[in-house]
Amino acid sequence: MIKCFGITFSIHPLFTIMLLLSIITGYFMEALTLFGIVLIHEMGHVAAIRGFGWRLKIVRLLPFGGVAEVEELGNVPAWEELIVAIAGPLQHIWMIGLALLMKACGVFDPVWWDYFIQANLMLGLFNLLPILPLDGGKVMQCAVSYLLPYHRTIRVSIMLSLILSLIVVGVAIHEIALGRIQLSIAVVGVFLLVSNWYAWRQVPFHFLRFLAVRGERGSILIHSGTLAQPIVVTKHRTIEQILKLLKRERYHLVYVVNEYGKIQGVLPEQRLLYAFFYEKKQGSAVSELFM
Repeated sequence: MIKCFGITFSIHPLFTIMLLLSIITGYFMEALTLFGIVLIHEMGHVAAIRGFGWRLKIVRLLPFGGVAEVEELGNVPAWEELIVAIAGPLQHIWMIGLALLMKACGVFDPVWWDYFIQANLMLGLFNLLPILPLDGGKVMQCAVSYLLPYHRTIRVSIMLSLILSLIVVGVAIHEIALGRIQLSIAVVGVFLLVSNWYAWRQVPFHFLRFLAVRGERGSILIHSGTLAQPIVVTKHRTIEQILKLLKRERYHLVYVVNEYGKIQGVLPEQRLLYAFFYEKKQGSAVSELFM
């Protein structure tokens, strides 16, 4: 790990292996260029993260980009997360523009500028694929969170990422079988597949973190003024089941009805969160909150 300007950087073993292979094969300059591009890409994320006042834990540098790990997880507005996600790919635009200008002015070797432009296009477009933890995957997850409850958003986005990761690996294997070596794509595909499999197993923890800060987020929505979205359930629904219906960008009032559709009570979402965390009634029916 390396600490610079108050930021902790971690270089993934895949990147280290790639740099070592580049030295052996005589492509060190190309690997160093790729490293610089990835670093600038991640600094775009870091600038947006610090601009919003998020708490940055570590920046992990990968061969195809990087991952800026933060404390915030589903407890900030989705539009902030969207801006942070696209701040990285946006860096490739000015880098390509600068390369075209330098090449036109005859500064340095034009062959190197061609590689620089190609590497920027490759990394920028690849990172826009809707696969977590790529930037495109984060954009996809933000968009889905406006349509679905957050618990379902997590599951859908990770499941889609798993499927697309398998497709990436399948394409790479197909290319290898035809003699067109795409080992790097296969390695990246496997990495994405493993990452999303791990993320799938962590869904309960991810959702629990979301609920842990939901009370604070709900208070912010109330103080700023918001339209409440109703959740209508029967009295037999458990508190945990109802909390899985919460949407990230909405404040909810829970209407409990009987079998005839008559409203038996209305609960703010904070009441259910209190019962979940402090009264340990995760599996209890919501009707118990009226007793």
